[in-house]
Amino acid sequence: MNMQSVIAQNAELPGRGVLHDPANRFEPHHAEAFDDGWNTLAETAPPAQTVLIRDASRSILSWNESPDLGFDRGLNPYRGCEHGCVYCYARPSHAYLGFSPGLDFETKLIFKPDAASLLERELSRKAYKPAPIMLGSNTDPYQPVERQLRLTRAVLEVLDRFNHPVTIVTKSAGVLRDVDILQRMAARNLARVHLSITTLDPRLARAMEPRAATPVRRLQAIAGLAAAKIPVGVFASPMIPGLNDAELEKILRESSRAGALYANAILLRLPLEVRDLMTDWLNRIVPDRAGRILALIREVRGGQLNDSAFGRRFTGQGPYAALLTARFQRASRQYGLERTPPPLDCALFTRPTAAKPASAQLSLFDD
Repeated sequence: MNMQSVIAQNAELPGRGVLHDPANRFEPHHAEAFDDGWNTLAETAPPAQTVLIRDASRSILSWNESPDLGFDRGLNPYRGCEHGCVYCYARPSHAYLGFSPGLDFETKLIFKPDAASLLERELSRKAYKPAPIMLGSNTDPYQPVERQLRLTRAVLEVLDRFNHPVTIVTKSAGVLRDVDILQRMAARNLARVHLSITTLDPRLARAMEPRAATPVRRLQAIAGLAAAKIPVGVFASPMIPGLNDAELEKILRESSRAGALYANAILLRLPLEVRDLMTDWLNRIVPDRAGRILALIREVRGGQLNDSAFGRRFTGQGPYAALLTARFQRASRQYGLERTPPPLDCALFTRPTAAKPASAQLSLFDD
């Protein structure tokens, strides 16, 4: 791969994955930039500042019945993600909050200050039945703001007290901060972590995932977790035909050397607004190969840029997709990486006898 054509950083909006905000599909009106003759649109844009907005939700778990996901419940302390991954399938969810899936997704972050207490209330319900919670099922639980807000750590403390199993997916080496909790839980077969590694090329990573940890730091995180005897895997995802898929075997090899036990790989998904954002990004960042990459994406997606059908959305279809799957399976065997980790232990779940959290309110009905 000739990476000389890759731009290491977006010079117009440093540290951001996209340049603009596409129209919110739920809004009847939208604004567009207009040059009034003073050539103001050509001026360098000021840095896009991150804004934190409190979430007032009174529930914390999100549930799904998808047949191709390995979990039925997830928890996301944050909506939106400052990592700014241009390809992120979660971007369209920001439209439900009245924001754009573009720059708003990276800069207008919704945080849930009551995440831990809401979780404790949910787990304390008599009707609750335990199963592994996916922490970071939509957005990264260890994005930069977690250093200050520590919402993910508070959630882990609750899960630790309840002996509740958890799996984590992240692109951040910040997960190492919570090794003490994860190590205790892992010793009881209650915790597992996956690091998402899309590329080992730092220039491509900076362009695609501007505020995520560097590839080297993610490998170091795998090594740190493995040294602490915390089961850890790698998600070589998303695989983007013609852009990073040539690195698949190398990602699996280096992750295995670092201590990863499990591996998975998912094909690029481009739902709703992400299609246009990714197309624009490719034309700006790799203009010499954008047409070829988009053609390959259409090839594995039945002629479209996206296919949301269960059973195909993660793997694609056609010869190119089948070859990618075969390469993944062969490399996984070669480097001793399991596709399906052993189940976490749900039998240890217990409700502590300590008093209910201060934020909990008495109910007329005992559920």
